[in-house]
Amino acid sequence: MTVDTIDRVAVLGAGSMGHGITEVIALAGYEVTMRDIEREFVDDGYESIEWSLEKLAEKGIIDEAPAEVLDRISTETDLETAVEDADLVIEAAPEKMDLKKDIFSDLDAFTPPDAILASNTSSLSITEIATATDRPDQVVGLHFFNPPVKMDLVEVIYGKKTSDETAETGYEFVESIGKTPIYVQKDVHGFVVNAVLGPFITEPAWMVSEGEADIRQADACMVYERGYPMGPFELSDMTGIDISYHVRNEAGMPIPPVMEEKIEAEEYGKKTGKGYYDYEDGDGADYEPDDAEGFDWLRVEACIINQAAEHIGNDVATAEAIDTGMRLGTGFPEGPCRRGDKLGLDTVLDKLRSLHEEYGEDRYEPSEYLVQLVEKGNTGEDAGAGFYEYGSGSDRSYTAISVEQDGGLLEVTLDRPERLNALNQDMMDEIVHLLDSIDTDEVRCITFEGAGEKAFCAGADITGFAGVDPHEKDITPVFEAVANVAVPTLAKIDGYCLGGGHELALACDLRIATEDSEFGFPEINLGLIPGGGGTQRAMRMLTEARAKELVFRGNRIDAETAEEWGLINRAVDDDEFDETVEAFLDDLVNGAPIALRKAKQVMNDGKDENIQAGLRMEAQAFGLLLGTEDMEEGAAAFMEKRDPEFEGK
Repeated sequence: MTVDTIDRVAVLGAGSMGHGITEVIALAGYEVTMRDIEREFVDDGYESIEWSLEKLAEKGIIDEAPAEVLDRISTETDLETAVEDADLVIEAAPEKMDLKKDIFSDLDAFTPPDAILASNTSSLSITEIATATDRPDQVVGLHFFNPPVKMDLVEVIYGKKTSDETAETGYEFVESIGKTPIYVQKDVHGFVVNAVLGPFITEPAWMVSEGEADIRQADACMVYERGYPMGPFELSDMTGIDISYHVRNEAGMPIPPVMEEKIEAEEYGKKTGKGYYDYEDGDGADYEPDDAEGFDWLRVEACIINQAAEHIGNDVATAEAIDTGMRLGTGFPEGPCRRGDKLGLDTVLDKLRSLHEEYGEDRYEPSEYLVQLVEKGNTGEDAGAGFYEYGSGSDRSYTAISVEQDGGLLEVTLDRPERLNALNQDMMDEIVHLLDSIDTDEVRCITFEGAGEKAFCAGADITGFAGVDPHEKDITPVFEAVANVAVPTLAKIDGYCLGGGHELALACDLRIATEDSEFGFPEINLGLIPGGGGTQRAMRMLTEARAKELVFRGNRIDAETAEEWGLINRAVDDDEFDETVEAFLDDLVNGAPIALRKAKQVMNDGKDENIQAGLRMEAQAFGLLLGTEDMEEGAAAFMEKRDPEFEGK
């Protein structure tokens, strides 16, 4: 079975996860059957899909009519009928092992022999589930996150007998439905995301239980100083304290007393009106920045990083997979491996050893892999290597951008879709490093685009600068690096292009956008101004009135208006976007490289000079180009009525 042979999918369960997975699969173009044990459950799930599709259509997120998507969804209550012709079955039943094994036993009998059987379980063993079948090699975990329509991550989990072919097909299927998969190479408790998230929840709970911190202090520090989207106690209230409790209890793990107290009082969080915070008679999670002082955040992050190292050392997942999982699955501002490298793995190891010596708890025992890295001197970014390599040139590992080179075209993708590709310090540092290290004899053009389908770049990620002194936030180097790189640059804009993202696009030489893209400088609404050259580039590209309107009002404009004003080169339909970009790139990549570089240099340097100085620059460049082999090739090709083949000489 390969992804190309998957035509029909069956989803077992019509609850929040089941109908969400069904919707995602149907949106991707697959025929899918949603099955549950009662017609009432199935109908409720189907209605939820209808409602969701209508909302997505109203917001312009999907182009296809909801009715067309619904036509690909059938419903069923009889299990055998639902799966008899399925190429892939995804079980999304309640988290009870006996129930899941009963289902998989029936699936073994009812499905075609080559069908892949997947479970959406978030915590139960794929290996044990597979024992209910005679084909454990075709059983795999596909753990979607809630809600599936919005969450991009899917964990692809190996059971002990899962074949590589099955896991690879599952991985490719996840990609085919527009989600981001990560491999979980061993069937461990909590898989990747929940296991690595565990210390974020429980370590602050231990600290509060031991009288070393209070709830608001922990939440305030982790949000306002460390950049997490929610504090650990606020998150527990949101997801349900009982959920965290049962996961730890079933695994035989110690329970922090403060958590046990909430369980005994049946105060599970928002759903009961009270948890760590009071949502009925109080103000809910009402912590403030001033509450953060004195909290030992390194104790929490050291435990998170240690769990990540344990997974890597045991070949459960790679550093890249863990960081991707934590960013997409939990909204962490950066992956724990990347954060560990920035902190210094020797600092993390020293903290763990100190905690282990003080408390004697197993959870502070340093991972062997972490110890090995430090002993090798691979202590992180400052040392040139840690979880990642930080060497020069091609040896550098990038975590916030992805880079591909195809001939003379270098394609840079801003790769933080979970944050709408917002700029953080890592992304800016990595772009500068990349542009400083490229060989401009090999690279003829550079494109910038955003990962995912929602944004080119929605601005600067405020959380990405948490804990940094305001005077240290020099964000201009990245925009200067893009503007001054020797070769032509093109921004491929699809979606939000706001704030710092707008400034990045303006630093490029050319800009092409889909018609539903949006542009603007919202900084004024935060009490700021564009800080990456936006005020100056806008003044030089637009009329003074237009530039000041953009900056002063902080409003967004659509792509058609942006083209009319002169901010972008083209605003095109989605269907024409790739073709239009390709036409531009064909001229840039196959054009005369020396002439293009000189044209960029003269135009950039001359725009701020008087006309006489600019003309002198132009004349000097023209004279230089007359002596190049490229000029001779261009002239010969013109005379011979053929396309020139420039070599940059």
